[in-house]
Amino acid sequence: MADEIPEPDRIEGAPHPRATPRLFGHAGAEAAFLDSFNAGRLHHAWMITGARGLGKATLAWRIARFLLATPETEDAGMFSPPPPASLDIPENHPVARRMRALGEPRLFLLRRAWDEKKSRLQDVIAVVEVRKMKSFFALSAADGGRRVAIIDAVDELNVSAANALLKLLEEPPARVTLLLIAHQPHRLLPTVRSRCRELRLAALPPPDLAAALAQAGAEVDPHAAQGLTELAAGSVGQAFRLTDLDGLGLYERLIGLMATLPRLSRPRALALAEAGAGRDGGVGFDLIVTLIDLMLSRLARTGTLGVPPPEAVTGEALLLRRLAPSPAAGRAWADLAQTLSIRARQGKAVNLDPAALLMDMVLKVDETAGHLANR
Repeated sequence: MADEIPEPDRIEGAPHPRATPRLFGHAGAEAAFLDSFNAGRLHHAWMITGARGLGKATLAWRIARFLLATPETEDAGMFSPPPPASLDIPENHPVARRMRALGEPRLFLLRRAWDEKKSRLQDVIAVVEVRKMKSFFALSAADGGRRVAIIDAVDELNVSAANALLKLLEEPPARVTLLLIAHQPHRLLPTVRSRCRELRLAALPPPDLAAALAQAGAEVDPHAAQGLTELAAGSVGQAFRLTDLDGLGLYERLIGLMATLPRLSRPRALALAEAGAGRDGGVGFDLIVTLIDLMLSRLARTGTLGVPPPEAVTGEALLLRRLAPSPAAGRAWADLAQTLSIRARQGKAVNLDPAALLMDMVLKVDETAGHLANR
């Protein structure tokens, strides 16, 4: 199945989290789970939280592998084996091999299903999928041993599915561990959150981000790790996309263009707009819109706090200080970011010309810079 249809929990071009052997930068979260396991206080539901692309799914698959591959032992006093010191399971372990092939009978993966009629992934996880998970637990109970479910992501459950999951959390099956991946836990039902132990993942620092990218097969210049960390907010998933699409190079071009404000270089603006519109499938357009939004957010932050964030590209800090010298300027850039985000979504929805839409966005940035310069 994984070879026939796209997987909603996989970044194109990168290995799936179930095939990712190492997790970088989250030793604290791993230790918290392992301490609970070794103390015999294994909670039935764990919510792994944090921004997209931090490694939440990779951690969930590591925990699932560990639970299903680690034998259950009775306390034999001084003759008991030492407790596990890590979540590592050999890649050639039978459980690891079966999980990579999605053939482990004690694991249930709950994610958005494939819509055969529309030939695309469904937008949400429907209640029927949660019912399948409940049936799986009922049918597999006779086999004994641990069972695990990975829900990726709980944010994508519709209302009925979320309520069905809540009932499962309230009356969990025996010997079952639920691993819920949540990108925005504050949007979930409080009753769902309250029934889970949380493992919160933080942004990756540059060395860990670079190591995770290398593991995923991305070629990264070590000197670019700091810039990628800034633009991706420490998310290896976002950094992988930026690397694959030369996002850092495009951001450098964007900063170079903004350096001409408030006398915008029209030729350079047109070249950037055409670069975004010329890529297949709207990927370039989405990327440049994202980079413009990111730049405006960094301008707003600079004006509000009085200091720029660490540079993503050379010369950015000087530009941010010049264009956002005050809290009032910071508010103006924040307002523009919100306005342009709405315009971009509306323009894409009605199929406006991408190059024209990008050019219009850049001209709005130039207009705001001119107003601020004349205050």
